[in-house]
Parts: sequence; C-alpha cells; structure tokens
Amino acid sequence: MYRRNIRHILIPLAAGLVLVIGYNLFLRPVLPPQTVQLTETEPVAPPPAPPQSRSPESEAKSVRVLDQSVVPPTPHEGLLEAVRDEIEKHNLSLAETKLKELPPAVLSDAKSKPFVAILWNNLGLQQERLNGTKVSINAYKRASELDDSNSVILMNLAHAYWEQRDRALDAEFLMKLMKVAPDEPFPHLAMADLLQEQDKLEEAAKHLDQAADRAKQDPGLQSYLAAVTAKVRRTQSVESHMAARSSTHFVVKFDGEEDQNTWISVLEILEEAYREIGQKFGHFPSKSIIVVLHAKDSFQGATGSPAWADGLYDPALGRIQIPTQGATTDRKWLASVLRHEYVHALLHDRLGTSSGALPTWLNEGLAMQLAGDAWPELDQAMSGDIKVIPLIYLEGSWGALPAGTSTVAYLEANSATRYLIERWGMAGVDELLKALQTKSTMAAALQNKLFVSYEQFHRQWLESFERNRL
Repeated sequence: MYRRNIRHILIPLAAGLVLVIGYNLFLRPVLPPQTVQLTETEPVAPPPAPPQSRSPESEAKSVRVLDQSVVPPTPHEGLLEAVRDEIEKHNLSLAETKLKELPPAVLSDAKSKPFVAILWNNLGLQQERLNGTKVSINAYKRASELDDSNSVILMNLAHAYWEQRDRALDAEFLMKLMKVAPDEPFPHLAMADLLQEQDKLEEAAKHLDQAADRAKQDPGLQSYLAAVTAKVRRTQSVESHMAARSSTHFVVKFDGEEDQNTWISVLEILEEAYREIGQKFGHFPSKSIIVVLHAKDSFQGATGSPAWADGLYDPALGRIQIPTQGATTDRKWLASVLRHEYVHALLHDRLGTSSGALPTWLNEGLAMQLAGDAWPELDQAMSGDIKVIPLIYLEGSWGALPAGTSTVAYLEANSATRYLIERWGMAGVDELLKALQTKSTMAAALQNKLFVSYEQFHRQWLESFERNRL
C-alpha cells in the first residue's frame, strides 16, 4: 500500500505515529527527514499471527496418496512389485527409471494400467515432499494420462498446476475436474480465480458460491470463501460502471466522471515500469495486470482500505488500486505510487502461492528499491534515540507493532534490502526468492543460498550501516 507525503502532519506527531497495515495489504509511507541514533534493542515480541485462512492451494493439499499395497494379479506382477518397493523405500530416482522402462504391454493391460497410474501418483507425492511440485508435476501428468477418471490423481495434478501457476489449469481442465470430483470445492475455487483474472467477476462469484456449498463441513474454508466472495461482489458492483482501456500488459479501469486522460498517463508509466523493473528483477508478469482508478470519494469504500491509504495492491483480486485525486497535477506522485504497487504485484506473480513466505521487510524493501523511491537514511529519519528492531520480527504483519516502531520498520526494510542488493546483487535476491518459493523460511534461505545465518546477516547489515555513517 502507498501513502501520500504527509510531512505537515508527521513532523509534530512523528514520535507517536502508528501506521496500521491490513492483512495481505502493503503500505509505503513517506517520512520527514530527521535523525536517529542506531542501537539494537532487546527482541520485540513478534505480533500475533493472523488467523489461518483457507485458500485454494491449502484445500488442494488434502488430496493424499493412493493405496498401492495390492498389486493386481497379471503377468506383469513382478515388475509392478519392484517399482512399488522402490517407492516405499524412497528410492525415487530408481523407481522413476523403472516406471519409464515398463514395456508397452504393461501399459495396455486393463488391470495393470490403473495401477501404474497409482504408482506414478505416489511417486509424485514423494517427489513433492522432497522438492515441491515443480519436480512432481510430470509424475502427476503421467498418472493422469494413464487414468483420467481417478479424482485423486486429477486433484493432485490440479494442485501442482495451481502452485506452479501453470496455464494448463484452464477452464477445460477444471470443468473435467468438476465432473470427476463433483463434491470438491477446489475446482470451483480455481475456476473463480481464473475468471477473476479474466475480469469476469460475476461468474467468479457464482463459482465461489458453488465452492461454499461443497465446503459446509469446513469452517475455515467457509470463512475464507465468505471473505473472498464479499470482496469479489463489492468489486464487481464498484467496477460495473467503469470504462476500461488496455495496453500490451495492463488494463486500466476508471470512473467515467473522472478526467479520462489520466489513464493515458497511467498506462505510459506502467509500461515503462514493466520494461525497466522487469529487466532489473529478471521477471515479467505472467498475465495482464488490472489497475483501477477510483474517484476521490469512493476509493476507501470500494477497496476497504484505511482512510490514509493512497494506493494498494490487492493480491486476492490481482489489482492495483489508487484514487485519482492529484493524478493529473502530480505525475511524480502518480509514478511513485504505480511503480511501488507494481513491484508488489510483480513479487506476488513471481512467488504465486508461496507469496506468504516472503517477509514483509523484504517485500517492502524490494518495492522501495526496485521502484526507485527516494527514501531517507535511518540516521536522517527521526530525532531522538531509535532502537533497531531485529529483522526476524519484521517478517509478518506490522499492524501489531508497538507505537513508535512502525516508521522505523519501513526505514529498516529499505536499508537492509539495499545492503542485500549491494552485497549479493540481484542474483542473490533471486536465489532467496527461489528458496522462498519452495516455502523455505527466510533463515533457511539465507543460510542455504547466501551461506550466512540470519544473525550474521543482521549484524553485517548494521556494521555496514555504521561504516557508511563515518
């Protein structure tokens, strides 16, 4: 989320300012130049974790292994037993080789063929537990080719497609999955997501309703569905009267009563950001991004954002949303907001279902660094003694941070991320993101990819900061 420059308010209130961040929303405040004495504080108790909401990918993970204990009595029984035994002993490479080398007669046998599909499915599950769905997806594909009527196999494949953001999870595949697994909510959740991407919000809401009908025994999923459905219906109501214009990579929606020339500037800024930031980051969005320009008096009600917000990226609906007041007279502000939120959208697209693994401090820091935001140094930010918060306590939502620490959190995010890029380059950032994409913790990602512990990174960053101050 982005916030307009409010120096005239922050100067007298800086010491007590608290910036509240909603769950899954991102804030970028602008701070006045002040000074800071850099010292390290005792660990701040991390804010309580938000309630675990159910989502399509978590629902899909309920799909489990298929029973492979009974080998069908066929002339090929020995071959199948050998493969099964290797899977059970976790000799996955050998099991995969044996599966690939099965003679055509085994695959054409009516009794053996479904069992071979089970073996491929179970091999995929073992591969997924070790290395994620990027590795297991081919095994699930093999299984589905052999038995496309097995709902468990197709659900596992759908989960892999979802996590890898594979475009094979299309309407045709999902319709087939709905027929094979008519009582499962996941196909309808995935279809709703697909329709949201296509900006077909009314149809998406209908599939969310169908998912809710199939999830009555799951309170967690019901809660998730209620929240998303309300957001989709509210968005559909707000945007139904809006005009839209498109460029190669973006769709801009705007209120017809606003200055319609604004969308031209917005598209120009976004296309420039697409090229420039994409080259820096080494990633480009997999689909068009929707940007919604709201009238001044409707932005807060339409987005559910706090009164102080000047822009946000909504990962649930895949939209950048900003109010248009000032957009035509302050192009610098408009560019800053759009570039910042575009980076959040780009990170979400890159990480997909693993976006929750990205620490907030790194998310915000990358948005500031890649967007080219002009931020003051820590020692220029606030007067008085400001104690550094260990980065490990800035990984989750910042909404519950004690008063007086939120502003420091943003400055730390910018400073630590800049140090990360200067020390290891964007190649190092890329390695961290790859690790986080497999749902690694930040501590494990730093250790395994940059060969430095979280504590060492934190200490080296502070030492670097102190050297630069001299």
